[in-house]
Amino acid sequence: MDSEFWHQRWQNNQIGFHNAEANPLLLTYFHELAMARDSRVFVPLCGKTRDIGWLLSQGYRVAGAELSELAIEQLFAELVVQPEITDAGEVKRYSAPDLDVYVGDIFKLTANTLGTVDAVFDRAALVALPEDMRDRYARHLTEITSNVPQLLLTFEYDQTQMPGPPFSVCDQEVRRHYEEFIPL
Repeated sequence: MDSEFWHQRWQNNQIGFHNAEANPLLLTYFHELAMARDSRVFVPLCGKTRDIGWLLSQGYRVAGAELSELAIEQLFAELVVQPEITDAGEVKRYSAPDLDVYVGDIFKLTANTLGTVDAVFDRAALVALPEDMRDRYARHLTEITSNVPQLLLTFEYDQTQMPGPPFSVCDQEVRRHYEEFIPL
């Protein structure tokens, strides 16, 4: 699975993973991060998720990362916000008040470019990646975010019934990726 797979999904509007509303698990569990208003939340592989609008409406600042520029153009259009677009190293930065989204390969996003974040909401990033990329992703994510707390959503199912994405990621795998970095 390479970047072209995801570009084609967005180009062909094959985005069944996109929800029309903010994720109900975000609404239910986000308060457990005990973050002050104005804290900055990072949403990796964000697409045009409605979670960003919800986080902004709750008074949080949001940073996102997404491979597809088309997805981010749609995100800003749906938020009815005109972004300022600048180069930020090896990625593009789409910014508006309280919102920065970095477009390009997440592995090219650096801690310096991302800036300080107070928490991560991984609603669909880890499960979007094949098994051979997940360890690299988890290490990179903890590196660029300085090991801040995460609200991580995963799926666990019989992978022989559906090949993914999303991929099945069990609790044991989550522990393997994150326990050395973040207390679980």
